[in-house]
Amino acid sequence: MRTAKGTLISESGSSGGEEIEELFEESEPDSEVPPSSPHKGKAKAPEPSNIIVETAFDAYFTYNKPGRVQTSSNVYSQLVLPLSAEEYSDAIGSISKGLQPIKPALLNGEHCQNLFSRYIYELNEGFNIICYGLGSKRRILNQFATTHCSKQGHVIIGNGFQPDFNLKDLLSSVENVPAIKRLNWPSTTVEKQGRRIYDFFAQPSQKSHLYIVIHNIDAAPLRTTRSKSILALVAHNPRIHIIASIDHLNASLLWSSSEIFSRKPDQIKSDAVPSRGFSWLWHDLTTLVAYDFELAFADRSSLSGAHVGGARRKTEALAAQQSTAMSETAAFHILASVNLKSKKLFALLGNNQLEAMEDGDDGASNDLQQFGMAYNLLFSLARDNFLATNESAFRSLQVEFKDHGLFLSTSSSGGGGEILWIPLRKERLVNVLASLQ
Repeated sequence: MRTAKGTLISESGSSGGEEIEELFEESEPDSEVPPSSPHKGKAKAPEPSNIIVETAFDAYFTYNKPGRVQTSSNVYSQLVLPLSAEEYSDAIGSISKGLQPIKPALLNGEHCQNLFSRYIYELNEGFNIICYGLGSKRRILNQFATTHCSKQGHVIIGNGFQPDFNLKDLLSSVENVPAIKRLNWPSTTVEKQGRRIYDFFAQPSQKSHLYIVIHNIDAAPLRTTRSKSILALVAHNPRIHIIASIDHLNASLLWSSSEIFSRKPDQIKSDAVPSRGFSWLWHDLTTLVAYDFELAFADRSSLSGAHVGGARRKTEALAAQQSTAMSETAAFHILASVNLKSKKLFALLGNNQLEAMEDGDDGASNDLQQFGMAYNLLFSLARDNFLATNESAFRSLQVEFKDHGLFLSTSSSGGGGEILWIPLRKERLVNVLASLQ
């Protein structure tokens, strides 16, 4: 119960009588509180109140409130140098050399041949084939194109997973088919290219068929409304057959129901407006094969480079790696096309860059510019070695290298002039220089 002053007390029965226990001490009577002093001065500060007590729930949000975002300067792309497509393929091949891949029974021997025969039958019946499922489908679809489609007509293969893939290149490859190439059509917009291809195979006198294999038709360059409209026109020709693969979970949402379920006409009338559609037949082609070849073209220094962004975005991501993306094979091709003096100039700059790498920590940075050489210093070395007597001759030795990206240059931040360097990682540069010797 409570007293007149509201002090909480508890009452319990016992053999000795009533026992009262005060939980909080009573305050002094109001009459004993001294009146405020008439003299000037600071009043006594009131003691803190215990009415509001911070609970554990309140303390959690107090000490975990959002503050300034802490970022690090240790960027992953600077700490780990990207691999070239050749290095990536070699590394994956060496790791999986002792592993036995899992092969579904559908892809073994007689089952695979029955599957290919079914595909050919469905294509001849006026359908296009689209394959889904876990695992890379590139190798088995290429095998189908080689063993079966090539015996029926012309075959074109498009790798949609490549960063620089676009629809115009695919249609240009179709126009390079010998029967079409003889017509000498001018290269114009993709809409006119698609219509020319459709009209060519719509001719009654045309007996040959065209088989187009598109790996990853759900790639970003083919998702646009313009690309889908052109492909829908080409795919609706009864003499053009498309075999495609998809890997995106929501790839079926790319096309409308009318495009998916439309049927190709048996015969094309010359005065009729061409219809559009894909006539898809869906096939589960689960191979459980690793996507090694597809990922060889991705930006492995970025989490987003492997699965999002259009062709332009991926190309920009790869261009950002240009300072270390040059491969040994590309360097060999460039050096094979230049004269002896240019090769010696390359060796001068390369050996100087190697010495700078030995002195510095080249394994912790993706920036090879720091190991570059001043333009004036390289010109002096070239003149001392009788490679160039004047600046005009010196610049002429660099033309092939700069045009193909084997020599990169930039202005020095300290105002010291131009800086030149070779976009090759240390181990690659050592191999290239050894081949020159």
